[in-house]
Amino acid sequence: MDQVEGRMRVDRRTMMMGAVAAAAFAGPARAKRGADGWYDRAIVIDALGGVGDPYGPDGVSRLSDRAWSETQGTGVTMVRDTVFPVGNVPDPWGDYLKSIESSKNLLAANPDRLLLVRSAGDILKAKREGKFAVLIGTQDTCMVGPALDRLAQLKKDGVMTVQLTYNNRNLCGDGSLEPDNAGLSKLGRATIERIEAEKLLLDLSHGGARTMAEAARHAKRPLVISHTGARALSDHPRNTADETIRAVAEKGGVVGVYFMPFLTLDSQPKGSDLIAHIEHIANVAGEDHVGIGTDNGVLPQATDEAARRRNREWALQRIKAGIAAPGEGPEVFPIVADYNSVDRYRRLATALAGRGWSVARLEKLFGGNFLRVYREAWGG
Repeated sequence: MDQVEGRMRVDRRTMMMGAVAAAAFAGPARAKRGADGWYDRAIVIDALGGVGDPYGPDGVSRLSDRAWSETQGTGVTMVRDTVFPVGNVPDPWGDYLKSIESSKNLLAANPDRLLLVRSAGDILKAKREGKFAVLIGTQDTCMVGPALDRLAQLKKDGVMTVQLTYNNRNLCGDGSLEPDNAGLSKLGRATIERIEAEKLLLDLSHGGARTMAEAARHAKRPLVISHTGARALSDHPRNTADETIRAVAEKGGVVGVYFMPFLTLDSQPKGSDLIAHIEHIANVAGEDHVGIGTDNGVLPQATDEAARRRNREWALQRIKAGIAAPGEGPEVFPIVADYNSVDRYRRLATALAGRGWSVARLEKLFGGNFLRVYREAWGG
């Protein structure tokens, strides 16, 4: 879920501003979980999240020491960040150029901490060097439209994943909120072919049910749904049907599970709901085709009154722009409250281990599966 209204972007770091209880931070002394410390050695990938600083001043690209320390404390190796816009804005290419410049500025201000991902090898390099890998992707093709040569420019800029549609209809097809569910267009098929020819990674998140199903059939290379839930458990338009989950897996792809209100229809998911979606998708797709894409920032969401005020403003902007999904609202935080902590990835791994997940299976879920599909898409 992204913070856009027209040409205005409300950045995730703004959403995360505010103090988070220090007790939530599992520091180095608590880093080793389990007898063999597998989590700390593993490649941990959040396939849709964000890089931000809830402690530094607005307009400053350099991460504060506290934000960097807590980012390291998450144990996450790589996050996929979003370059905007999403939705049918007046000047999507102009908005894209501004957004990619912002991403470049963030990377340039943190060369000792952040590493841009252009191949799977860059993720391994970041792990070796103690850096945080950042994968840049779109959540729409509105900035491309019929000008498919722009996909080559996106790749030159460092964009390595392209999401076909957002919640509303674009020229490629219907998003998840379109009532007609019209599916994939001719341009959508041509766009998929060009994405694959450029060796970019196709993402079907936010797509309409028919768009996703048709795109999965049309794709020739492994693809992803980076952040979704199981529609069989929660009949919400942002979640994905079992048939499409299987179709993505059959192409060698991966389906990422998000930490979002859409995991339940009352917008108040519990940790047990998150685990149920993970296990359902693992059972439908197979353990080689499920991952994590929180759709949150890497650091936890503050929930104090100042954060509530910002969340209300952000939600109302999305509603006004017509891009809010059912269940979004001024009083709904886009989180799973039980896992709103710096150590949430570790705690989730511990919870799944307690349910019988082996270390090998956990390593696949927390990063191995996405690393494989990245390698197949880009090499390295």
